[in-house]
Amino acid sequence: MKNDASTSAAPLKGLGGPLRSSEPVRVVRVATPAVHLLEEAADLLVVHLDFRAALETCERAWQSLANDSLTEEPAGTYLEVKCSLCIVGIQALAEMDRWQEVLSWVLQYYQVPEKLPPKVLELCILLYSKMQEPGAVLDVVSAWLQDPDNQNLTEYGALCELHIQRVLLPLGRLLEAEELVVGSAAFGEDQRLEVLQAIRTVRQQWKQECSGSQEAQKLNQEGSFSHKFLSLLMLLRRLWDCAVSHFLSLSFKRSLLATLILCLLVVRIDPASPSSLPFLYQLAQLFHRIRKAMFARLYQLPLHD
Repeated sequence: MKNDASTSAAPLKGLGGPLRSSEPVRVVRVATPAVHLLEEAADLLVVHLDFRAALETCERAWQSLANDSLTEEPAGTYLEVKCSLCIVGIQALAEMDRWQEVLSWVLQYYQVPEKLPPKVLELCILLYSKMQEPGAVLDVVSAWLQDPDNQNLTEYGALCELHIQRVLLPLGRLLEAEELVVGSAAFGEDQRLEVLQAIRTVRQQWKQECSGSQEAQKLNQEGSFSHKFLSLLMLLRRLWDCAVSHFLSLSFKRSLLATLILCLLVVRIDPASPSSLPFLYQLAQLFHRIRKAMFARLYQLPLHD
């Protein structure tokens, strides 16, 4: 295991499960410093679980690889080692819970998304999807898929489907997913129908959730209105009970006497004058009727057969 660079694709234990690339990292048996550093980084990652040292070793290997590229190093060797170093570094960052830095760390060596190897791009999609942040790789993957050179690769179709399943559908970009399926020649007829069916299923789920959310919101609004209306009725009831209890707490005779005195003062009637007796009598009858109307329920007697 120590001498096999394929261990760089080991499971990410810190994330609760493995993230597997579609292909294992192939070993390039070339006696260069970059290859030796790659094997050392893989040992530190898998055997010693020293993730920080593994990342630092990858970065030293990058520097050595940049120097090797200036020599007569085979292009295949350079690209394979570069890709393997990326995979080891990605898993080291993930194990240290620094997965947010993965995309920027990779792009500092490849400069543009279109140049990312398919295995590195796949691992980035799986990682950010597993951490429920698929939007972080949306622009990078879209740029990679639109590159004409990448569309000729054998991994293009698998990456298209992975992009739809792990990025576009979780983000709700259903129209964009349909356009990618219909407009791409990488899908066979059966595969295209299967992916379109998955998109329709997600759309139905979204509609059901949206409908349920609207109904719940409507019920909440109706419940809130009913609650406010009942609260207002209760408040009016309390105010009415308070006013009635306050009025009943006063002596009716005192109220009647105060009203008579007020009338005498305002109208200036002489109580001793015979002409004022009919007016006082009518006023007394009026108060009597008012009292009888207001307090009739207090004087009702139970009826018996």
